[in-house]
Parts: sequence; structure tokens; C-alpha cells
Amino acid sequence: MATIETVILDQAGVSRALTRIAHEILERNKGVENLALVGIRTGGDHLAAQLQKRIAEIEKVDVPLGTVDITMYRDDLAARGNLPVGRTDIPFPLDDKRVVLVDDVLYTGRTIRAAMDALIDLGRPRCVQLAVLIDRGHRELPIRADYVGRNVPTAQEEDVKVLFDAAHHPLEVRLIKP
Repeated sequence: MATIETVILDQAGVSRALTRIAHEILERNKGVENLALVGIRTGGDHLAAQLQKRIAEIEKVDVPLGTVDITMYRDDLAARGNLPVGRTDIPFPLDDKRVVLVDDVLYTGRTIRAAMDALIDLGRPRCVQLAVLIDRGHRELPIRADYVGRNVPTAQEEDVKVLFDAAHHPLEVRLIKP
């Protein structure tokens, strides 16, 4: 049986969504003071870099940018076998920062929970907000995004993939049906 892939957000749509999210972050936080972006490796880190670029274009300030790897914080590590451990790179203190955690697709909430555990191990942010490009529903934990590029209701057997080019710029978002 062949899979069906549908483009649900093209490059221009992704760009518009990220620009809107950048404006929403600035509005909610009343600017960039004590603001930091932390992307979840892999996918969220690329989107966080795009958000940092858009915020710099708007505010003329580079907000701190970091990357968190959640491999060792996963609650399904034993079931998944050997996963490569990536690098967490947060080159600034998290204490008293308004951290916007960035991921590509929000699904069960377990990745976000793991990322929050990792952040708390590294410092005590004033608050943690969540920005996602796609929210596909099916939460297993009480987690919701503060900033959403697009809500895409899906069936559990479907998948959502964000595709990036070689320079890590988002190209499109696809819904994959088995």
C-alpha cells in the first residue's frame, strides 16, 4: 500500500507562520528583555534560529539562542534502544530568563516534557513558553503551545514532517498518510 504525502504548508506559508510567531513572542513578552530562544534538536533548533533572525529584523537585537538535546531525558529510552546523543548548547545562563522553547511538531507532549526537564537541570528560568510550527493534537500530557504556526488535526497513524534544506531553512510541511 502506497503512502500519500500532502504538502500542508509550503515555504512561503512556513515563512509567514514564523514571522507571525516572532511578532506574537515580542508582543506577549513586551520586547526582548530577558528573552531567550532554545530549540529542541533536531528541527526545533533550526526553527529557533529562524525566529531569532526575524526578531533581530524587527527589534534590531539578537536574542540569546541555544539548543537542547533531550535524548537522555526521554521516557521511552529503554524501548527505543541506542539513540545518538546530541549536544546541548546553551551559551548563556537560564536563570531569570523568559525562555521560548521551540519545536517543529507538537504531538503527545512527551518531547516537550523531556526538554523542560533538561532546561530545569541547567537553570531556573523565570518562565518557559512553547512555540511550535505544527500542533497535531493527540496530547498524552497536559502541555499546550503558547505560539502555534498551524493546527493540523491528524489521525494517530498519520505523520507530520517538516523538511529542511541543506542550510537548515524550512522548506515545507508534509502530512503523510499510510
